Amino acid sequence: MREFNTSGPNIAKYHYTIERTDLIEKGIKLVDKSRYFTIWAPRQTGKSTYFRQLAEKLTVLGYKVAHVNVENYRNEPLHSFISKFTWKLNEFWNEKFIDKTIGEIFQQIEQNNSEKYVLIVDEVEGINADYFSDFLHAIRSAYHTRETHCLKSVILVGVSNIVGVVSDNASPFNIADNLNVPYFTNAEVFELIGQHESETGQIFEEKAKQKISEITANQPGLVNGFAKKMVDDNPNKKVLNYEDYQKTEEWYLTESIDKNFSNILNKAKEERHFVERLLFTEEKIPFKIDRPAIKLLHTNGLIKKDENGYVTFWVPFYKKRLYDAFYPYTNGEKASILRSFVVNELFDVHGKLCFESVIDGYKAYVKRRGFGVFRERDEHGNYLSIKESALVYSFETYIQAFLQVVEGKSYREADTGLGKSDLIINVKSEEYLIETKIYYYESQFLSGKNQLAYYCKSLGLQNGVYLVFCPNDARYPESVTEKIEEIQGIKISTYLVEYDESTWK
Repeated sequence: MREFNTSGPNIAKYHYTIERTDLIEKGIKLVDKSRYFTIWAPRQTGKSTYFRQLAEKLTVLGYKVAHVNVENYRNEPLHSFISKFTWKLNEFWNEKFIDKTIGEIFQQIEQNNSEKYVLIVDEVEGINADYFSDFLHAIRSAYHTRETHCLKSVILVGVSNIVGVVSDNASPFNIADNLNVPYFTNAEVFELIGQHESETGQIFEEKAKQKISEITANQPGLVNGFAKKMVDDNPNKKVLNYEDYQKTEEWYLTESIDKNFSNILNKAKEERHFVERLLFTEEKIPFKIDRPAIKLLHTNGLIKKDENGYVTFWVPFYKKRLYDAFYPYTNGEKASILRSFVVNELFDVHGKLCFESVIDGYKAYVKRRGFGVFRERDEHGNYLSIKESALVYSFETYIQAFLQVVEGKSYREADTGLGKSDLIINVKSEEYLIETKIYYYESQFLSGKNQLAYYCKSLGLQNGVYLVFCPNDARYPESVTEKIEEIQGIKISTYLVEYDESTWK
């Protein structure tokens, strides 16, 4: 019986597999035109599965394809690389090339004009920098004479944007096209899960499939991971529903040791201030790949360009984990907050939550403690986090303490938007969508209300809480006020929290 694959390339015999027909056809056309090209994508995007499918199709068409993985050669001496490289070529192509210099190996290749060879070099960034440039120059030399010899196409595969890496090392390496391997489409996600449904009879509820698609942004590795976790946890259940999905999401957010996210987190820490600007402000940052922070975070799968040309988060799952990863857990504030609640003052005589009482308590807490305690410092006393993060984390801490006291629950929606924290809380079976924002200007404030109402409506919720942090040195129009109103049939409660930046910079 086949299963969802969460490690390494798919093997169709053992794993549910999507054949990316259009993409394979693009690869075949490039090879038929004797193009040398690159494939780059972050890990777990299915590129290894793709180029193996491409290799199978090319073999049917009469090409001989050699696949060499050089991931672990970053620190290896030249002779070790040449030995492995030559051995792999001889194995795949049934040749008898002799171990020599990189240039001489390619000279041997170029002496053969009776075959149609394709070379795939996987994890190409793993080649030792001392001879990486020599390797690229040898490929470029072979490209310029490819009509006279057997090496019709070279495909360089990696997790970084190989075009940039290659250009830096081959002055420039301007012969290569780039073939983008996108994430799955919604239809491909449903097709993949559909293979499981057809082969096992176990059905995924429609909403569960939609949520998998949303939180993963259709990243192949995460799609397989979420689906596999749901199946493994419920092997005998006929229908996997939204609750099963929620349990899986909670596990991924709080327990899963995900190697791919660990890499994302390490890269995010390198550009923490930039990432926190995306998490906690609504600043529109133009997507410019030459900017080091953008290049680093994009090539590692954290950010992408949106439809308007600005930076946005790529995968909601990563955004959710980053909120928690950067949270200052060590300040001890939650314990003191817990002691401040008087539960019977938070509900009316009918047992209905009085949200304004919760917010009044939060405002009193802010006046007493400020926001500085929610900014992390390094061992030298320098701030690691931006000041805007403290605003959101202070409210997060307060609301989680409140939920602990009243035995409520919370969860985040899958969203890639910038500068807003969308939190759904459940108190006595009544749900509220809370959106926190920082005030910048009037139109942003007003449009935020309508967006919140739209989100509530799409989620089937009746109550939206709009919490806006307002610097006390700004001049505010009359429209910026606290009120409860109905927008698009949704009850929207707006609360303003003033803060003084000068006291906690």
